[in-house]
This record gives sequence, structure tokens and C-alpha cells, in this order.
Amino acid sequence: MKELKIGMVGMDTSHCRIFAAMLNHVSHPLHVPGGRLICGYAGGSADFALSASRVGAISRELQKNCGVELLDSIAEVAEKSDAVLLTSVDGRVHREQFAILAPYGKPVFIDKPFAVTSADALAIVELAASCGTPLFSSSVVRFGSPLNAALQDETEGAIVGADCSGPLELQPTQPGLFWYGIHTAEMLYAALGEGCISVRAVSNEIQEWAVGLWKGGRIGTMRGNRTGGADFYAVLHRERGSTAVNALGSQYEAGHHTLLKQFLLMARGAPPPVSPTVTLELIRFLEAANESRETGQTVFL
Repeated sequence: MKELKIGMVGMDTSHCRIFAAMLNHVSHPLHVPGGRLICGYAGGSADFALSASRVGAISRELQKNCGVELLDSIAEVAEKSDAVLLTSVDGRVHREQFAILAPYGKPVFIDKPFAVTSADALAIVELAASCGTPLFSSSVVRFGSPLNAALQDETEGAIVGADCSGPLELQPTQPGLFWYGIHTAEMLYAALGEGCISVRAVSNEIQEWAVGLWKGGRIGTMRGNRTGGADFYAVLHRERGSTAVNALGSQYEAGHHTLLKQFLLMARGAPPPVSPTVTLELIRFLEAANESRETGQTVFL
């Protein structure tokens, strides 16, 4: 099987290091065969401290330790690659960057947050469809092994609701719940899928909370811890019982490993592992929750 040439756009998140090591180091315990990260565009957002402070060090590290060629433009990355990891940490720039990649028609993964407005999210999905560009976006938490094992175990019947929680740091450039709330929202959507009707949120200095009402009466909640632990948990409520699970378990990087495998499968022609319509609704869910945390009112999707 031909090894795919992978490009990277945006080298300002820890995910870049993890993806590069798994793809390029055969000795890595979670090595993902079938693709190699060959080139990238460093990018970076000057007004976002978490981007500006990391992009130089991460790009140099990938060049030195993983043999990644640093290029001067996104277009050059697209031209040299078979598929692209769009890992820019700033969700505000994804629409503009994807607009350069999309016409090449090469499969693209967009790291979280996919976008920070539903308008940008829709524009990305519509452009991907018009160009025939395979696309998906997801948090690595969706691919946590314990979470997926619990989702697949249907011995207690269908899921009738879910309560999900995780850390929720806020960043001023990534509105409200978009920065870290997207991880917890991904768990919620992995459990309940599409069909949320409305959302209501409560916010204070200690925790964030949002409850969504799904079609058919299912209820899903996400709780964000502004202080406290860093683990992601899901309680899945089924027809005959409830199950609590640490979504990623003890092996944090296993989620990255599964995500990369799914990305390479899509790059070889498989359907996206997460439907763009699910991602669109998830972004609107977070946008509506942000509206509700400001107004205290129920917001309809």
C-alpha cells in the first residue's frame, strides 16, 4: 500500500507533536502506519497567546525531530501532499485557511474548534461539498477507547440521555464554550447524535453547565469545570441502567491514534468518521449555549 504524503497547516498546538510522532516514528508505541508527515506551514495567530508562544518552538521541533519540511504557504502544502491536517489552534482562521486547501480536493482533517461561529462552519462545509473535498473535524475525546466501548455496549438498551463533564478553560479569542467546551460537546454528540432542539446554560466562576433537549425527549447535559480535575467523564443513561466512564481512560494519546487511523482511512476513500452535518449542529449547539449563558434564556437551535 502506497504511503500517503501528509501535510500540516498550523503548528501551534500540542496535537501537532503527537500526530507527527505517531506518523513518522515507527518506534512510537502507538505508531500509525500508512502515512508520513512530510511538510507543513507553521502559521500562527499573533493576537492569541497560546498560538504565538508555541508556533516557533513546535515548528522547529517538527523540522528537527520528524524531518518535516517547513514551507512558506498553505498552497505549497496542498500541492505537495496527498492529505492535510489543518491543526491551527485558532478556530477563527479555519475558514480562511480551508478556502485555500479546498480547491485541491485533497482530504482534510480540521482540528478543534472546527469554527467559532455557525456561519463559518456552514461556509466550510458548503465549500468542501462544492469542491468534492473529503472533510471531517472532531475532538480526540470522541475517539477515546473507554467511551467508545461504553457506547457500543447495548446490553442495557438504547441511550435515552447523557451527562458529560470535563475541564473548561476559557480563552478570549475563542468565544465562551468553544475553546474547551467543544471536547465535552463531542462526547454528548457521540452519545446522542443529531436532533437537539434547544439549549439552556448557566455560568459562574466555578462551573459552566448547559442542558440540551433532543427530539423524542432525550436530554443531554455538559458540565465544564473552571476549577478542578482535567478528566473527561460521560454518564450514559440507557433504558435499563446507567454507565459512567472516563472517556479517555489512562491512555490519553490513544484517542489521537484512533483519530489518525480514521483520517488515513478517509484519505483512502472511506466516508468521514464524523458527518459534517453532526459537526454543524455541534457548533450551533455551542453557539446557542454561549447565547444562553449571556442571557439566561433558552435558545433554540
